[in-house]
Amino acid sequence: MKNVLTIAGSDSSGGAGIQADLKTMCALGVYGMSVITAVTAQNTQSVRDVQEIDTGMVAAQIDAVFEDIPVDALKVGMVSSAQIIRTIRDKLLEYGAKNIVVDPVMVSKSGYHLLREEAVAAVAELVAIADIVTPNIPEAELLVGEAIRGREDMRRAAEKILEMGAGSVLIKGGHMDGDASDLLVTGEGERWLDAKRIDTRNTHGTGCTLSSAVACGLARGYDIPRAVDLAKAYITQAITDALPVGKGVGPVGHLIQLYRDAGLDTEGGAI
Repeated sequence: MKNVLTIAGSDSSGGAGIQADLKTMCALGVYGMSVITAVTAQNTQSVRDVQEIDTGMVAAQIDAVFEDIPVDALKVGMVSSAQIIRTIRDKLLEYGAKNIVVDPVMVSKSGYHLLREEAVAAVAELVAIADIVTPNIPEAELLVGEAIRGREDMRRAAEKILEMGAGSVLIKGGHMDGDASDLLVTGEGERWLDAKRIDTRNTHGTGCTLSSAVACGLARGYDIPRAVDLAKAYITQAITDALPVGKGVGPVGHLIQLYRDAGLDTEGGAI
């Protein structure tokens, strides 16, 4: 079995962050491990508060994993300060980490800024060591400092992110009007991943889930295009099977097949 590490924040409602990552890893057949960068108090309606983990503790968690268990791939999600970003970067370089997926989580779906304003520039230091970066439209806009209104803007943003040092970039188009079209750009060229928009409000944790799924594919030996294809298929199905949990934006169905195999009712949020 391959081992995948998530370095991200904790979501108390279980739909995003570390919890979404570990569910995704379980569903895709790898062994999941975690380094927690922050604890959030959130539910399907809002993020109420965030408490960062001390940088020394973040470093100690990374040391504990890498000194004991082979890490076949990893994803970096929510990192709220420049100090934590640089701690993670330095440790990943120290251990020669491979198959690095960076999901630059900056703002929650409810509008809560998860990344300090002064830390936005530091995200580029993680981008520079990433094998693939997976921003959505607002995150890509912050990374490149330009508005994105259509496909040509997505192309330009992707090229600028590559210029920062990333090996590949997947810009997710879910925030655009119409169908959900993502753009993958690698050293070999570009490819659009088109999918019909699914009519649901329950999309909590989609970005975390997709980036973790990409890491799972890389850990299992797939190249980036194949890993992205498999991740896209997984998140599309997970959104189709989204769970109406809570009063707001519910989570995607990470483990829906497991629930069905167990004979549980997955309708109406009653599992």
